[in-house]
Amino acid sequence: MANGGSKKKTVFRAMIVSMMFGYMPWYNFSALIKYIADEYRLTAGDTGEILAAFQLGYVLVVGATGWLADKISLKKILFWATLLTGIFATCFVWGANSKTSIMVLRLLTGLSAGAIYVPGMALLARWFPPEERGKALGAYTGALVAAYAGGYLVSSWLAAYYNWRIGILFTSLPAFAAAGIIHFFVSDKDIDGTVITTGDGMKADGPGPATQPAPEGGYTGAALITTGYTGHMWELYAFWGWVGPFLVASAMASGMSGPEAVSWGGTIAAAIILLGLPSSWIWGSAADRLGRTWAIIVAGSLSVMAEFFLGYLYGHGLAVIVITAGWIGFWVIADSAVFKAGLTEMVHPRLHGFTLGIQSVAGFGATIVSPVVFGKIIEHYNGPVAPTGVTVWGPGFLVLGLGGLLAPVAAIVLRRHGQSRLMAGGKR
Repeated sequence: MANGGSKKKTVFRAMIVSMMFGYMPWYNFSALIKYIADEYRLTAGDTGEILAAFQLGYVLVVGATGWLADKISLKKILFWATLLTGIFATCFVWGANSKTSIMVLRLLTGLSAGAIYVPGMALLARWFPPEERGKALGAYTGALVAAYAGGYLVSSWLAAYYNWRIGILFTSLPAFAAAGIIHFFVSDKDIDGTVITTGDGMKADGPGPATQPAPEGGYTGAALITTGYTGHMWELYAFWGWVGPFLVASAMASGMSGPEAVSWGGTIAAAIILLGLPSSWIWGSAADRLGRTWAIIVAGSLSVMAEFFLGYLYGHGLAVIVITAGWIGFWVIADSAVFKAGLTEMVHPRLHGFTLGIQSVAGFGATIVSPVVFGKIIEHYNGPVAPTGVTVWGPGFLVLGLGGLLAPVAAIVLRRHGQSRLMAGGKR
């Protein structure tokens, strides 16, 4: 049997690859909005509601799986959730034929995907001690970002050369491979540091995460970092969901044809999202060394400052739009895993899954609202037009930035609270 260190590496690598494949369906709809909206006459408001339906499905499940993660096998949750994500995402190819069916299938896909990220974080938190946790969870978040970018890139290219159903299909099938990777290469680990192997029920000792008592003074620290995470998520997922249509609309305004704009916009959106892969790992490592609240304040502030201006750049040169969107793409996700790592350090390990679930419900709850608000604001200023026909984008992105301010503000308050010293070895 592999020793503890080797087993940890195997599990870590398998979790990274399974996340990269399993979450590819997340933004394939956003990448193909032009084609789907044209075929089914969807407005910007309709699009916002569909994006919100996916997030609603995620939220309905994520809290329950956080609780289940503390009760039953994390590996089983990950396997079945990933498999169902692949099934429902693939069904979209043949079952999507109206606004209602699109919303239902995206809801079901969101319900399935909601049981992956939090249990995955909880599993990795058991394998990695606090001094390594920020980097490990940052890499896992980076893999999530790579999946989002891959979904944008692959689906937009295939749709431009074939059709949107082919784009959906080939970004949904990888989830089945992800489920297989989890089944064969991922192992559970008890909170006490015992490795649970697959198949034979045998156990092997291995170093586990350092335990600590529940913090004195209640859960003020956990509440503050969750509040910050809610503001972070308000900005993050609506930005990712809408940056693709914004880029396509900008490209068409510059004179590109529809298919050319979709291919170009999808490629740039994928590159912008992919910037989160190095930023999550780099900033997770920086937070391990310099402190969680410091990392949140810096990343959150740099992101929202650019968010205030992005939409007002519509109609200007594509280069300045891409540079500004890329800046946001790097910083908007950089601190995402820091919220998770900080929370696990302020609560007892036996509550990791439960509290991560609560944090995700709060954060992803905001992602239900923000895409709808964005879409309604856009529709208010532009009328009931398709997303690629929108010409006034500024107020939508401005609202995302205003909500995102909650993250650095909550981190500043947390920094003054004694429980913040439990994070990152006392570095706050």
